[in-house]
Amino acid sequence: MIFNSLQFFAFFPAVTVIYYILPQKVRYLWLLAASYFFYMQWDASYALILLFSTLVTYIGAIVIQKLRDRQTGDKPDIRIKLCLAAGIILNLGILAYFKYADFVIDNLNTFASCEMKRLDLILPVGISFFIFQTTGYLIDVSRGDMKAEKNPLKYALFVSFFPQLVAGPIERSKKLLAQINEKHVFSLDQTREGLVLMLWGYFLKLCIADRAALFINTVYGDYETYSGWYLIVASVLFAFQIYCDFAGYSIIAMGAAKVLGFSLMENFDAPYTSASVAEFWRRWHISLFSWFKDYLYIPLGGNKRGTFRKYLNILIVFFCSGLWHGSQWTFVIWGLLNGFYQIVGELTSPFRKMVSDKLGIREDSIGNRCFKAVITFILVDISWVFFRIDALRSSVPVFSSMIHAKNFWIFTDGSIYEAGLNDKNFTVLIICLIVLAVYDLIKRKGIVLREVIFAQDLPIRWLIYLALILFIFVFGIYGSNFSEAGFIYFQF
Repeated sequence: MIFNSLQFFAFFPAVTVIYYILPQKVRYLWLLAASYFFYMQWDASYALILLFSTLVTYIGAIVIQKLRDRQTGDKPDIRIKLCLAAGIILNLGILAYFKYADFVIDNLNTFASCEMKRLDLILPVGISFFIFQTTGYLIDVSRGDMKAEKNPLKYALFVSFFPQLVAGPIERSKKLLAQINEKHVFSLDQTREGLVLMLWGYFLKLCIADRAALFINTVYGDYETYSGWYLIVASVLFAFQIYCDFAGYSIIAMGAAKVLGFSLMENFDAPYTSASVAEFWRRWHISLFSWFKDYLYIPLGGNKRGTFRKYLNILIVFFCSGLWHGSQWTFVIWGLLNGFYQIVGELTSPFRKMVSDKLGIREDSIGNRCFKAVITFILVDISWVFFRIDALRSSVPVFSSMIHAKNFWIFTDGSIYEAGLNDKNFTVLIICLIVLAVYDLIKRKGIVLREVIFAQDLPIRWLIYLALILFIFVFGIYGSNFSEAGFIYFQF
């Protein structure tokens, strides 16, 4: 069941109405049942994996909490570390088996001349997200950042909460578990805010991401035919496709949770307005990279063990990020390239500042920020090519085709409209991208657009709501000839 399906449009209102009818003390049980039902719509057997991760980390946290409660003095209890290590190994072991077993076998067959048979495992939807969420919880308890949750069913809801189960955001235990224990009263204002968030998420997914996908899939699916400028345009559009697809999911998840009285963390903060790659990664998939920062980068020493170690730690984090996204070398290259960008950015910072001072360029000038944002987008977009291609061997012909692009005439003779998107759909896509750019620039200024809308008179508010709904219905990509497109991050 995905957010942009008729099944969900029936499921969510029913869950919400029953949730608020039920007595407060049993509502979490209803949400737990609804969450497992939601997850089992892909494959009922996936629930066993979800349940295993839940049990391992629940029991591990209970044992660690008891050891912490009995601990005396400042000397660390080795049993806590052993229990934590066992819990992490068992939990991450599930992810490693399903996600990386065939990757390891393929590489052994290629580089070590082995003849091992692939397992051809199907990756359970959302496994990377809930495994990281449960692992973070276990670490939090071991650090004493929070007490272990004693109620196994409430903890199970924390792991399986359906709005963010399959593609995040990766919530922290202190925030989401606390909300599960709170009393939630139906609020018209909160419901309105949640529904408006969901509408914006559907706009990003249906009007931009899925429309751009028609062109991108056509070009990348046959990049020898659609070469040169076709590939350049497709690569630029892919940057927006993956942004609107993933941010769209996260915003719909935030909205659905808000209707139910829960608050999820914001996962994207106008990333393409960033003036550096480092800033980009503070604004992109915030829940994942804050997870890596707290549970990997800082434990490795962060920036407190010298410059070399700092750069090494950055590369380790982005190497792991690449592997988290997928068991292919293309994802590893994508991750390492983004880590390399940040290291080069820091190393060249004094030189760039000297040049700016010599030329009299103000750091905070609009022109300077725009220039940096464009350069940052280009660098990030180059890395997205590795994210999009099917195999590493495709990277050389794809990049070569873009570098030697000579077919600029596709923009003047109409050829551009023969690669999955006709002229009308291309025009709609450009208009939608302009709307997105304006929205992000407004957000960058600290203005929350939905609060501006809520401050308007009732007729104006409803006019805006209806206009957005009508636009999505008319210009969204869906229907019998285009089945509900799954979200890109479901595969991770």
